[in-house]
Amino acid sequence: MKTIKTIIGLFIAVLAFQSCSTSPSLQQYYVENAEDPNFISVDIPASILKVSEIDLTPEQKSAYESLRKFNVLAFRLNEENGAEFEGEKEMVQAILKNDKYEELMRINSGAARGVVKILADGDEIDEVILYGNDDKMGFALVRVLGENMRPENIMQLVEVIQKGNLDGAGLEPLKGFFDQQ
Repeated sequence: MKTIKTIIGLFIAVLAFQSCSTSPSLQQYYVENAEDPNFISVDIPASILKVSEIDLTPEQKSAYESLRKFNVLAFRLNEENGAEFEGEKEMVQAILKNDKYEELMRINSGAARGVVKILADGDEIDEVILYGNDDKMGFALVRVLGENMRPENIMQLVEVIQKGNLDGAGLEPLKGFFDQQ
């Protein structure tokens, strides 16, 4: 009986240890930096796309309906925060190297670089992550959150975003954030 209690105790300890991950999640990173003055954090609802004003194919409509919101976290680089920028950029890149994020695409155009990754559970995508940085301006992280998003709908979502009549008022907090001073 004592052996069974010991085994159960060890099993619970192992489960507790595994659930306490030492590497921060992207969600934790967003929460920890939302109030930092070097960052801007904005939650943008999917309704910003105003799809009721455009004609969508059934596939596009399905893709749009799987969308809930966009979480944007951006770091604006200036003369005073260069060292912090490098540290934050390394932290984000370390988080995104986690095997749970599947890379879809890399972008490199001189000083600007980016990556598109997904966090998926089987055939359903939990979130699409867009990360881009520029060594003169800063970086931005965008989490596209939804329900029942499917890999085959990603291109449909891109088309919906391109067709959408964006509500400029919803993007007001981001205006001028990356303007050079």
